[in-house]
Amino acid sequence: MMRLDKYVSQGLGITRSQARQLIRAKEITVEFKKHLHSDDAIDEIKDIVYYKGRKLDYLKYVYIMLNKPRGVLSATIDKKDPTVVDLIKEYQKYDLAMIGRLDKDTEGLFLLTNDGALVHRLTAPNKNVFKKYYVEVNGKWTAEDVIKFQEGLEILDGKKNIFLTKPAKLEIISDFKAYVSISEGKYHQIKKMCLKVGKEVTYLKRIAIGKLQLDEKLPVGSYRLLTDEEIEILKSNE
Repeated sequence: MMRLDKYVSQGLGITRSQARQLIRAKEITVEFKKHLHSDDAIDEIKDIVYYKGRKLDYLKYVYIMLNKPRGVLSATIDKKDPTVVDLIKEYQKYDLAMIGRLDKDTEGLFLLTNDGALVHRLTAPNKNVFKKYYVEVNGKWTAEDVIKFQEGLEILDGKKNIFLTKPAKLEIISDFKAYVSISEGKYHQIKKMCLKVGKEVTYLKRIAIGKLQLDEKLPVGSYRLLTDEEIEILKSNE
């Protein structure tokens, strides 16, 4: 159950104040209910709400896949640079949270949702949900690098404290290309791990979170809602 003004606000993408004005002006109707007030309780599943005779669509939970481009911050607002939330204006009304982050110059799979419980389960350190990245570097990969990634590398975290990474999987594609899978997300972690073995990252793209893979048909900078099947895949990572 939720307040009518909140339902209208989210359904129309307007402020709660604007929603209350519409309710007072009797431009909002609810099937089988009369004498509406802003604080009336609405069942967002069963109740049918109309604005000037048009049915309002309401999604209790929204799950969005974004193919994040370079130059975009993993943040909700920034005075200087564009953010991931700026790219999904159509769904900003749902108060979305980010499932993990990506560096400003990193591309790829980025997920947002208003399902707070799922965000916690997928980002909690003890859940060990692996994220897979495609990496290009300026030095040749070696079999020794695979072992070092598996054993863990000592790097500096965001507070410049020495940190031993959890076992990571390095899959070499060619001399300068590889897949890297990690179950944590320290500040610039993959870049620092690569530097630890003498290589600088020249391109980085996240391609999977757990069992959910980036839709390669989704253009960089574009987004879409997850399908029911993808939502189940994402939840199976729990």
